[in-house]
Amino acid sequence: MNWLAHIFLSEQKIDFQIGNFLADPLKGRLWENASIDMINGMQTHKIIDSYTDSHEIVSCSKRRLREKGLLKPVIIDLTYDYFLTKNWNEFCKTPINEFSEVFYHQANQRTAFLPSHANIPIYNMIDRDLLNKYHNLDQLKTSFERMDKRLSHRLKQRETAISYFDSVLENIDELENDFLNFFPQLCDKVKINIDKEKVKHWKL
Repeated sequence: MNWLAHIFLSEQKIDFQIGNFLADPLKGRLWENASIDMINGMQTHKIIDSYTDSHEIVSCSKRRLREKGLLKPVIIDLTYDYFLTKNWNEFCKTPINEFSEVFYHQANQRTAFLPSHANIPIYNMIDRDLLNKYHNLDQLKTSFERMDKRLSHRLKQRETAISYFDSVLENIDELENDFLNFFPQLCDKVKINIDKEKVKHWKL
């Protein structure tokens, strides 16, 4: 799952959300004296990734794209965030624009108390409004093109993210059904490890 899903799948505490978000850019390593909520958020990120990577429905989604490919996992991550955005009102009680604005505001306030290396990805998310980049297929396509700009020359010689876009379009209905079957199961998995009273924004 990508940024939007990780922040949604968090307790409604800003440190928990930030910890869940920072797990990838900080490679799962927090600084000394990080808050317990931030530690728990990062742990939840790892649970989400482990469950997602090993789930048969997600594996099925990857196979729909092509038989082999190094970029399949991240393509599915981005595409699933598109489906989460599209079906947002099925899962969340708070409108997506309000949800993202509240997170941005609280995260920006929190940066005054965080180390500079942690603030860089937070500022980048806010400045680029990364939680609202999946509202339509054109934006999803743009996210694939953005990813290609970050790929090494060696990897781009083998495959590109944008080369998957036609396969996503061809299988869009099946992929969305995969997501709609998988995401409630992921929510149930996360609920086991968090305070259920802190996810009242969930409809599930």
